[in-house]
Amino acid sequence: MTLTAAKWTIDEYHQLVETGLLDDKRVELLQGIIVDMAPEGMPHAVYCSESIKYLRALLGDRAEVREAHPITLPNDSEPEPDIAVVRAPIRQYLTHHPYPADIFWLIEYANTTLKKDITEKKWVYAEAGIEEYWVVNLQTPELIVFRDLESDTYRAETILTTGNISPLSFADIQIDVTKLFTI
Repeated sequence: MTLTAAKWTIDEYHQLVETGLLDDKRVELLQGIIVDMAPEGMPHAVYCSESIKYLRALLGDRAEVREAHPITLPNDSEPEPDIAVVRAPIRQYLTHHPYPADIFWLIEYANTTLKKDITEKKWVYAEAGIEEYWVVNLQTPELIVFRDLESDTYRAETILTTGNISPLSFADIQIDVTKLFTI
């Protein structure tokens, strides 16, 4: 017997959310499938929150730094990345979540979700045309940077444990890699 998962469109997912049926669940939509999100551990929450403060201070009013809010992707996906750096002003997202054209780069914090974040989520983000995707690996700790998007695939993967990095969209900003996983 072969089981087939029911696929959901973005509109169907939004209707389901509006009914309140998912209110007590931590889920996201990936390629039409509603998937459980792992519980957020304490280190994950602390490092992510500290990084958001750090990025907001660096970027000022040049971008919005959103924490664990949905983004809408054309591949029937509505994930909730830990950090999404998106175009300002924030009020434009009153009627829709950020689309790929609104997104400068995404950051996921990974401890127990590392495999999912560097495989499934990486693929979903690349397929949607997200130019830059970072994974903060809390197990090592290290920053894994995916760039050079071509044909729905990131051709470059860089692993950093120290030093500075400039996001593609903000070449004039230097981000201290260690500030993403230390306090």
